[in-house]
Amino acid sequence: MHSASSSSYSSPEAAAAADPGRMTTVSRHYFGGASSDRDHHLRVDILENMQEDYGMFVWPCSVILAEYVWQQRPRFSGSAVVELGAGTSLPGLVAAKVGANVTLTDIADNTEVLDNIRQICGVNDANCNVLGLTWGDWDEPIFDLHPDIILGADVLYDSAKFDDLFATVTFLLESSPGAVFITTYHNRSGHHLIEFLMVKWGLKCLKLLDGFSFLPSCKAASLQGNIQLVEITLDKEKPK
Repeated sequence: MHSASSSSYSSPEAAAAADPGRMTTVSRHYFGGASSDRDHHLRVDILENMQEDYGMFVWPCSVILAEYVWQQRPRFSGSAVVELGAGTSLPGLVAAKVGANVTLTDIADNTEVLDNIRQICGVNDANCNVLGLTWGDWDEPIFDLHPDIILGADVLYDSAKFDDLFATVTFLLESSPGAVFITTYHNRSGHHLIEFLMVKWGLKCLKLLDGFSFLPSCKAASLQGNIQLVEITLDKEKPK
């Protein structure tokens, strides 16, 4: 499954939160400078719970996607952004901090993760909409979303949910002409599976990058895995 090391992107001063019995910690993530309190342009604090499920950790894919958002910040400023499977929401929070109008989503019945997202937004003074959104479900809130950019960090980890994810992504792209889906994922079984799903759902790849190709060395040193970043949009040439 996931592999993660926190030594370079969780600061040395990462502290236990108010409820140490739940193994909750605060990890600090720096952008635009050295990984220290003195030399950076942006710091985001994330509440993580080491005893909970996947949605309560900051995984390497999230660190890489957040860094990409930071480096592409003029593109995000003023854009409507939806993060799918947001978990601890690092990429979406960076987008909010650089001026995007952000909606953070996770599984609708995962109230603990959604409550943690709200807490994280409060800690970072980030004005984000938090929404329960389960892939493949067509509940009323999804019809109000018209994102310019969809984010997803490590959302391609359970092959049983791939079609539900791509159905949701395709719906959101169709509701917002010109929108793009940007995701980072561990290339565990080869990119061919992603390519197959893109063809199946009438999507195409705009950009494919090695996730470590743009990551600062201070962050890359403690992350592992073959992580790809891909930008996906509707294939306008595909017949309906």
